[in-house]
Amino acid sequence: MHELSLATSLLETAIAQAKQAQAEQVVGLTLRLGTWAGVDVEALRFAFSLVQAETIAASAALAIEPVPVQFRCLDCGAIATPPLAIACACGSDRWQLQQGRELHLVSMEVV
Repeated sequence: MHELSLATSLLETAIAQAKQAQAEQVVGLTLRLGTWAGVDVEALRFAFSLVQAETIAASAALAIEPVPVQFRCLDCGAIATPPLAIACACGSDRWQLQQGRELHLVSMEVV
């Protein structure tokens, strides 16, 4: 279950940043999570609830903002979402993943 190691890393990062800011408590975290990041959201929430106990983030809320998968045509720049047609409207079959694999701590609230 790699969600446990992700939750642990997330918590360690949040606590380190809170201590650097001389905060006493982490109140909330906001995570941007791509739908193709390979993370089970409920398993991550559960793992986070386990690792946050008895830390300065014990009562922190974890908000997860889903990021949908999006591709960009390398020839005309058109944006498409799955399922992709084999070819873009311009005729190109060259697609690049633009978003959907993110795993970013975008904000945290401390006191």
